[in-house]
Amino acid sequence: MTGTRCTIIPGYLLTRIAQAEPELAPAMEFTLRDSADTRGRREIEATRWPGGHAPLQGGILPATMPGQAPPDTRREGMGSATAVPEEATPRRRVHDAEGGTALPGRLVRAEGDPETGDPAVGEAYDGLGSTWELLARVYGRDSLDDRGLLLPATVHYGQSYANAFWDGRQMVFGDGDGLYFTGFTRSLDVIAHELCHGLVQYTAGLTYVGQSGALNESVCDVFGALVSQRVRGQDAQEADWLIGADLLTDRVQGRALRSMADPGTAYDDPVLGRDPQPAHLDDFVDLPHDADNDNGGVHINSGIPNKAFHLFATGLGGRAWERAGQVWYDTLATRGRIPRDVGFAGFAAATLESAQERYADEPEVLDTLREAWAGAGLEVG
Repeated sequence: MTGTRCTIIPGYLLTRIAQAEPELAPAMEFTLRDSADTRGRREIEATRWPGGHAPLQGGILPATMPGQAPPDTRREGMGSATAVPEEATPRRRVHDAEGGTALPGRLVRAEGDPETGDPAVGEAYDGLGSTWELLARVYGRDSLDDRGLLLPATVHYGQSYANAFWDGRQMVFGDGDGLYFTGFTRSLDVIAHELCHGLVQYTAGLTYVGQSGALNESVCDVFGALVSQRVRGQDAQEADWLIGADLLTDRVQGRALRSMADPGTAYDDPVLGRDPQPAHLDDFVDLPHDADNDNGGVHINSGIPNKAFHLFATGLGGRAWERAGQVWYDTLATRGRIPRDVGFAGFAAATLESAQERYADEPEVLDTLREAWAGAGLEVG
C-alpha cells in the first residue's frame, strides 16, 4: 500500500458537502484533515512492524518484531492453498472511541463476548466476522494475512465523522454527519470493502495511485459485494451490486456510493453532484496523481474493472463468490502474478492466467472472462 489512507468516502464528496452546508463544514473539514494528517500510516506500520502487526492497547502483541522480514502470504499457485480448520474462528476486538480520535479506544467486545446493546458494536463485530468467513470458508485463507491476524475495530470515532477506513492495522468507523451519511457500520459491504484493503496490503499491495489504485478500490468493492451477497444468499443475477446503499440518508438523491452493475448511475444529487464513474476504458478519467485529484481518480476509474467483474459474474451465473470471485482472489493472492503498480491491461491478463490455471477444463469460464473485459474496453488473450 502507498502512503494514502483508504477511506470509503472520497475527498471530493466531503469537500462538496463542506461548501454547500456551513453547519457541516467543521465536521467535513476535520474528516479531510484527519485523512491528510495520517497519510503514510500504513506504510510506516508496514516498515516498523513487518506484516502490519503493531501492538495495540489491551495487551495485544505484534506477530512479528521490528527487524524481522515481512511475511509474504501470497501463494505459489492454486495447489498450495491450505484449508482453514472447521473449528477456527476469527479473532475480533471492537473498541469504542467515545467520540474521540485516540485509537483503538476502550475495548467493549472481544471474540465470543455477548452483544453490548450498541448497534454499532454489533454491526462492526458481525461485519468483521462475515468477511473472515468468506476468506476462510470459500478461499481457505485464515484472516487477512493467512496467519489468523487479529481483526480490531473502533466505532464512534470522532464527532460527526463521515467516513470509515482501514489504517494498516485496524478498522475505524465514524457515526456519519446524519444529514448525508448515516453510521458507517450499517453497511456490510462497506465494512468488507474497507477490511479488504487489509487483504490487498497482505497480498498484492497495489499502489494507491492511478490505475493500480483504481484496481485497489475495485478489488475491495468486489469482495465487499461478495461478502454481502454470501450473507444474503444471493446469486449474481439477483444481487443489486451496490456499494454503500445503507449509508445514504433520504436527503441524498441516489441509491448508493457506487454501482458495479452500472457505474456512473449511483447518485445524481444537487450537492454531491453526479456519480463520475466510467464503465468503459474509452471514458477513463485522466487526473493528476495527487490527493486533491483522488490520487488519479482511484474512486472514479474503479468503475471500469468493477463493470468487468459484474459482467464476468453475471455471465457465469450462480454464486459470484464461487468461480468469478475465485479468479479474482487467485489473481490477488498468487505470488508473482501482478506487480504492485499493475495497470488495467496487466490485471486483466493476470485474471485470464488465473482462470486458465484453475478452470482449464471449463472453457466457458475463459470465454466469459474475455467477453467481460471486452465489455469494459480491454481485450485479453
